[in-house]
Amino acid sequence: MRVATAPFRRDPTYRPIIGVAKGVFAGLGVRFDVVGEENIPLEGGALLAMNHTSFLDFALGGEPAHRRGKRLVRYMAKDAVFKHWLGGPLMRGMRHIPVDREQGSQSFRDAVTYLKAGELVGIFPEATMSRAMDIKEIKTGAVRIAIAADVPLIPMCILGGARILSYGHKDFSRGTAIAMTVGEAMHPKRGQDAEALTVELQNRMRDLLDQTVARYPYEGSPWWIPARLGGSAPTLEQAEVLDQQARERKAAKKAAKGVQK
Repeated sequence: MRVATAPFRRDPTYRPIIGVAKGVFAGLGVRFDVVGEENIPLEGGALLAMNHTSFLDFALGGEPAHRRGKRLVRYMAKDAVFKHWLGGPLMRGMRHIPVDREQGSQSFRDAVTYLKAGELVGIFPEATMSRAMDIKEIKTGAVRIAIAADVPLIPMCILGGARILSYGHKDFSRGTAIAMTVGEAMHPKRGQDAEALTVELQNRMRDLLDQTVARYPYEGSPWWIPARLGGSAPTLEQAEVLDQQARERKAAKKAAKGVQK
């Protein structure tokens, strides 16, 4: 599945959807606490590397960029979303980037094209949502994209979205706090060690998470705070076991459907 050529001078789909999302968040009384938005450039391409704990991260993660000169973020998202009868047309209308995990080269090229054309691209380098609410192991894709496009790589952290909508959890109570921290940009260059830069990115994202948790208003040991920071979320090791069990259930369900056909 190909994407349109960047840059995009008009966004007849994306900007109205942002308006709707802001209206929904206002209706829910969501309170935003954003720190570091000045680290997002006012113009030119940049790759935003975000943590991923909520189904709402796509909607939440664009808030700092929108505050920063009303910039839009084009997300890299699994291609299954683009095949949905409703989500597909909306994702294409917003010019997001489909990612086929078995054939990732096209999405890599599309992201580089967008970035070189001056767009902001959002990526979740952990690939899947973290049940541990902590930063999982990440792969070199984000670093390699930033190097190929010769753009800044900016780490970000989002905290609070999981309280509204995440694995096995849905709560639309009013007044949830959403805290976000945008870190200083990395500037990966050709010839540098992508593996080492990826470790640095992971460490920076973890530091941003620590900073965000430190200023977030909560009491006790909630499930949406990482275990290493005093929360009751599963550890990274425990979360991996849960992820594996979920993959096995999904595979079994898919196999059962195949037998029924």
